[in-house]
Amino acid sequence: MKCPYCGFTQDRVVDSRESKEADSIRRRRECERCEKRFTTYERLDEIPYMVVKKDGRREKFERQKILSGLLRACEKRPVPAARLESIVNEVERFVVDSAERERTSGEIGEHIMSELKSLDTVAYIRFASVHRDFKDVNEFKAELEGLLSSHSHAASEARSRGGKTHRTQASSKSTEKKRP
Repeated sequence: MKCPYCGFTQDRVVDSRESKEADSIRRRRECERCEKRFTTYERLDEIPYMVVKKDGRREKFERQKILSGLLRACEKRPVPAARLESIVNEVERFVVDSAERERTSGEIGEHIMSELKSLDTVAYIRFASVHRDFKDVNEFKAELEGLLSSHSHAASEARSRGGKTHRTQASSKSTEKKRP
């Protein structure tokens, strides 16, 4: 297996585990040159699941493309890698659960956006700007305004129930840390 960090082809398997669904084997490997660790998955090769693109083309579903898009959207954001992996797993299950063995790129993108919206709003906007292919700044502004109004609506509901919003809790924690 080629090391994703240095490209060396010699590694050793540190750990092997069967997935919870028993449909793949997860292997932790360590490169013999740079000694960095990476994860690989072995899966049964079967009839591929397809993604129907906007122009009607069909492409084989690739987990790595989903992960790459998420990594780009979450770059420099406080989003745990484990959470990104779970989103990729959820998307894969979403595609696999399709009776026709295919989903549209729009369905997949909306599924990812619903996950990102509750996880990190900046990552959500980054992903939405690519997925929805905004034609001009007004479309982008409309998406932001919709996001802001849904957040302010949720915040006002929390205040009416006597709760704090997430932002309020975060700022009160930072205040507590500064006090002696």
